[in-house]
Parts: sequence; structure tokens; C-alpha cells
Amino acid sequence: TIEDDPNLTDKKFPGNPTKSYRSREPLRVIGELTEWEGHDPELLNSMKAQIERLRELGVEAIDE
Repeated sequence: TIEDDPNLTDKKFPGNPTKSYRSREPLRVIGELTEWEGHDPELLNSMKAQIERLRELGVEAIDE
């Protein structure tokens, strides 16, 4: 069963843009990621700036 965690799913940002969920039971690993290309530095800086803007606006994580 996948839990609808308000900090990860669509309670704070409708549509669940991160596609994140939590499970009540352990999940089975069925594969391993062997190649991964991270976000470019420009995108990371943009993400960090957005988090800072949200902090300045007083937006905090929902923790119900």
C-alpha cells in the first residue's frame, strides 16, 4: 500500500509534481541504476532559489 504523504504527494503542490510516495511495507528492489546524469548546476541553483523564495514567503512543509 502506498501512503499519501502530504509532504511528498499532492497536498502541498497539486498534481504531485515530484511523483513521490511512501509505502507502509518494504519495497522489493528489482533493478539497479548503473548510469545517472544529475541536474546541471544552473537547474540546481534555480531549485535552491525557489526554496529560498518559499521560505521568505513563509511556506513550510505540511506535517500532518
